Amino acid sequence: MSFFERHLFICTNARKDPCRQSCNDNGEADAAVDFLKGHAKEQGLIGPGKLRISSSSCLGRCEEGPVMVIYPEGRWYTYVDEQDLQEILDEELVNHRSVERLLID
Repeated sequence: MSFFERHLFICTNARKDPCRQSCNDNGEADAAVDFLKGHAKEQGLIGPGKLRISSSSCLGRCEEGPVMVIYPEGRWYTYVDEQDLQEILDEELVNHRSVERLLID
């Protein structure tokens, strides 16, 4: 059995290069990590046998960013604001239902 049931990786890579997009160019990914960790903790979702949320360096999908991936499902998401993050938290991480409008192939 895995130590965590699910693991969410949020790309927090920042290139600081105006010619190449990255997921954390303006700090939006750092804010997403804080938001998701805080709200998931409040809901009792974090811990052994449950969920782990981690910052990640580049996940290789910069053009689709900001991005996150949830394992073991291997579902990739993009997001724009806290409403999107809350929807991913509520639907994907609580109810185990994908948020189709935010999924990326």
